[in-house]
Amino acid sequence: MGYIKSAALEETGYVVLDRYNQELDPKEWLDIEYVDWKSSGDTRFAPLASAFGDIECNGFWNHKPPRTDKDGVFIPSQVEKAPNLTRRAQEPGANIGRCRVIELQPNTYGDCLYNLHQDDNNRLNPDGTGWVVRGFFNLTDDKDSFFVLRENRTDPAGETRIALPAGAQLIIDTQRLWHAATHVGSEPRYNLITSWTSGPELDAYIAKYNGVNRVESVEVPQDVLEAGQVEQARRDAARAAYYAAKGQAAKIAMSEA
Repeated sequence: MGYIKSAALEETGYVVLDRYNQELDPKEWLDIEYVDWKSSGDTRFAPLASAFGDIECNGFWNHKPPRTDKDGVFIPSQVEKAPNLTRRAQEPGANIGRCRVIELQPNTYGDCLYNLHQDDNNRLNPDGTGWVVRGFFNLTDDKDSFFVLRENRTDPAGETRIALPAGAQLIIDTQRLWHAATHVGSEPRYNLITSWTSGPELDAYIAKYNGVNRVESVEVPQDVLEAGQVEQARRDAARAAYYAAKGQAAKIAMSEA
């Protein structure tokens, strides 16, 4: 049968919407409660919606009963502090799973490439239902920062780099695309991330805000691009060696038992 997916994301796996005038809204992300939750860098998260309305960020499949990333429960204490962020997350009218603000500390392009990852949005998602994608609303004005998207984690061919000024709005199939952010600056970057279920509601939202599935990549000096690739390869090799050594150590311990 297959999943219900948005045609707008079929070709490239992402769309960029019209920029939102973020300066008109208060900085609600500074008032809500954060929890330590690491994801592709030095991060914390402030959940607005979670599996059962608690201030936590765990995948819905890790709860009892386990389920896919749908039917999130908004957290009253967080919504009270961030009504505008909540409204923006709910505007498409699509089913919402997890919804949270990420706080990302500054990093480098090399860090970003090492931290490229895919999300497990559709674990336990029944066939024939809407495919879960993610919306990203950049809250801070990070004019020198950019989102990196790749079809293949270690292959720079076709890499897309999307600018992240305040009000940048993206929808990404993050289970398909490898993704992470390069955050250049001295202060944390804040971004609202919402899991949405694909369907006619999300399609209408994309059309309303003139979603486009190709944008010109942010220009980055060639030496920075090359150094980033070298750093990614170096850290990947170090990680592989670490786990290989752990495996060897485990074998030795077992043989001595």
